[in-house]
Amino acid sequence: MVVQAYILIQTDVGKAAEVAREVGNIKGVTLAEDVTGPYDVIVRAEARNVDELGKLVVSKVQNLDGITRTLTCPVVHI
Repeated sequence: MVVQAYILIQTDVGKAAEVAREVGNIKGVTLAEDVTGPYDVIVRAEARNVDELGKLVVSKVQNLDGITRTLTCPVVHI
């Protein structure tokens, strides 16, 4: 089973493209795009379980320079 999530990221001004490139290189990230709107980068990530997904977000994504805020939205299939 694979757990998937979208991670919405706000960045410092002018850092969206750089953050998207850096996040895109993280193992477990399948897509990272800089966008316009209330968030600057949208990321799709996957992991083997919710615990690993949380570790990916907290230890790898949130520690990148230029990120000011994240919102993680798990994908739920009912």
